[in-house]
Formats: sequence, structure tokens, C-alpha cells
Amino acid sequence: MMTQPVAMTVEAGLKAEQDLLAAVCAGEQPFGLLFWQPSDQALVMPRRLSRLPAFETASQVSADAGWPVLLRETGGEPVPQSAATVNIALVYAPPRSEGDPGRIETGYQRLCQPICDLLIELGGDASVGEIDGAFCDGRYNVNLDGRKMVGTAQRWRQSGGRPVGLVHGALLLDDDRVELIAAVNRFNAACGLEQRVRAESHIALHEAFAAPDAIARLDTLYRQMLASFLPG
Repeated sequence: MMTQPVAMTVEAGLKAEQDLLAAVCAGEQPFGLLFWQPSDQALVMPRRLSRLPAFETASQVSADAGWPVLLRETGGEPVPQSAATVNIALVYAPPRSEGDPGRIETGYQRLCQPICDLLIELGGDASVGEIDGAFCDGRYNVNLDGRKMVGTAQRWRQSGGRPVGLVHGALLLDDDRVELIAAVNRFNAACGLEQRVRAESHIALHEAFAAPDAIARLDTLYRQMLASFLPG
């Protein structure tokens, strides 16, 4: 059982997720689960944004402020990554009995439900849905007391006639909201993007609960779920 997330640079963490996806696709392991926490900080965004006219200028502005820009393979919007966040990566092939329809929604449910269960157990008001003013907002945010705590994304590949998914969550563990939001708004302004996000739309787990064993408890919940996919 994992008690602490693995510390690594943001660049190394993004690579570790892709390596985990490749290993499951290759049949080297039945599923993958990784918790990692950045040892540095960066602004991570989908590759499509690199095609914007002001991207290079905005990236330099961000880097000069201490937030280098890195590109990821999943979609969404700019996401700040720092030691205040913990990343959760699930990699699995759904049971063949499920079929393909609803695969995306089911993937998000498998990522989000254990986090919601933990928050409810701690005494929080957990929900899934959009939050006005949140960075990289989406229908599958995990929210605590009406504020965004976890952002989510997915990427799927076909391997041996079956889909294999990387389902990712970025959990705000410690309160560094003001600096994180400033990094996003700085890039968006320099890149000519209209979106501005607000610190008060977010909450960190440790703002509400000490929860020293939160990662270990999530590790157990996810492993139980992933093991249920295995034959026998």
C-alpha cells in the first residue's frame, strides 16, 4: 500500500504516466496506478494551445515568472502543477463485457467515486460537476463544499483489439491557490485567451481536513477496484 506519492519533476511525472500507459498496452502489467507529487512547478497544457499565435511569447512570460510551460497529450486548459498538488493516474482496460459505449463517462466515474467516498467519510460535501471560475473547468471536476478540488482528464489507446485508458486526476492537496491561479491568468493574458480564473473557486483538501492518510486510503480503494477487472 502506498503511503506517500512519489516525488518527481512535472516533466518526469508526465512521462511516467505515458510509460505506464505503454506498459499496460504492451501487456507487461494488468493495470497501472500512480500517485505522484511535483518536486518543481510548471504550467501544463494541451498540445493544441501551442498552435496559438502568441503561445511562444506567453510561454516566455510564464517561464520568466517561474512557471515553465509543458505540453500534455490530454485535452483541457492550462493547469498549474506544484508541490501543492498530487496527481493520480489510473491505467486499465475495461472488462470486455462492458462494451465501448459510455467508456469515457465510466472512466471518470471510476476516478471520481473513490475521491467522493473519501470526502464524504471525512465529513465533506462532495460533488462532481462544473465550478464557475475554476481553471480547466469540466463536468467531471471533483468538488468539496462547492469548490473545485480535483481536475480530471483522459486519454485512450487501442491495443490488441481492446481500449486501454489513462484516466488522470490532479488533486489540490495544500493551499497555494493564489499563486496557482496567478500562473494561469498570467499565461492566459499573455496568450490572448479570454478566460480568467478565481482562487475562491478552488479548495485544497488540507484546508478542510488534515487527512494524513488520504493517499493511502485512495490507493487501497483504487487497487481494489482495478483488481476486480482481473480474471479469476
